[in-house]
Amino acid sequence: MKVIGIVGMPASGKGEVSKIARDLGIPVVVMGDAIRERVKEAGLLPTDANLGAMSGKLRADLGMDAIARITIPVIEAESAPVVLVDGIRGDYEVAAFKEHFPDFTLIGIVSSFETRYRRLTNRGRSDDSLTAEELRVRDERELGWGLGRALDLADCRITNEGTLEEFAEEVRALLCRPGGIE
Repeated sequence: MKVIGIVGMPASGKGEVSKIARDLGIPVVVMGDAIRERVKEAGLLPTDANLGAMSGKLRADLGMDAIARITIPVIEAESAPVVLVDGIRGDYEVAAFKEHFPDFTLIGIVSSFETRYRRLTNRGRSDDSLTAEELRVRDERELGWGLGRALDLADCRITNEGTLEEFAEEVRALLCRPGGIE
């Protein structure tokens, strides 16, 4: 099974990559769903603070690759030849996926702070930060989990500063390369 991982800062475009993959018939496993499920089980609202606290607790209790290890059985349950994993947050998760899936490729999505903040104000998810300072805090939390190091490990990068159409075209071209992603 080929596993394609997606890494990027909040609101960089990871969710859009997932939508495009689904449209192409590629199953998508969202790592954040494991966290959202645990927040729900704890009877908490899915706010940025609660999701961040649960993510931190899982990593503190189970190790920095905890979310990857929780997600691996979900990926393995897919019967497709290619599965996309959305939401990698750290280099330990990348290492866990590379160790478990020999055919693992990591795509980094890069967008400026200003572009990401503008997207967050328009997106409206319950865990979206509404102020620039809240986004900076979220960025620092995720960088503390190794997100910057994970981005450095990306096999390829897509810069997402233009239109959604331009981004989608670049993502489709990458996912549809003859022979798959290198």
